[in-house]
Amino acid sequence: MGHRLTKIYTRTGDNGSTGLGDGTRIDKDSLRIEVIGEVDELNSCIGLLLAENLASEVRVCLIDIQHDLFDLGGELCMPGQVDITQRQVERLEKTLDSFNAGLPPLKEFILPGGSRAASLAHLARTVCRRAERSLVKLSKLEKVSELSRNYVNRLSDLLFVIGRVLNRESGDILWQPGKNRDL
Repeated sequence: MGHRLTKIYTRTGDNGSTGLGDGTRIDKDSLRIEVIGEVDELNSCIGLLLAENLASEVRVCLIDIQHDLFDLGGELCMPGQVDITQRQVERLEKTLDSFNAGLPPLKEFILPGGSRAASLAHLARTVCRRAERSLVKLSKLEKVSELSRNYVNRLSDLLFVIGRVLNRESGDILWQPGKNRDL
């Protein structure tokens, strides 16, 4: 990395613009900055989940994801750059398959909740889906790596499965269609 932050405030954004990694100035409310912010929010949600008592394989997985999300943020702040690789997408798929293999098959939809850790995983999943929607919207206006879209899509699936893994002891909360219709 070429530049390190030694001074946190620069005042260059006081006019509502911010700098991308290539030096380009863009409005802080641009779609690209929105996507970068949503990826950052997702990373923070995963950091909150990591504050819980987690099995080591889940912890290692989530820390790897945090590093990947910084790669994705770097890619987004340098238009045209590709930092997310097929190998990273495949790692998510392999991890997802591994975690899912130990779970009972789903026959019903589940409610987001259960243990605190599982609830945080579901929150991260919903933030991931929002980031994915914004990334897709950005890809319709500007060039965005297909691998980045694939990564975020797989990540939301993995966070769903991690939520189920974290609820293994307490059990998933199954949706009961129409449960309160006749009350």
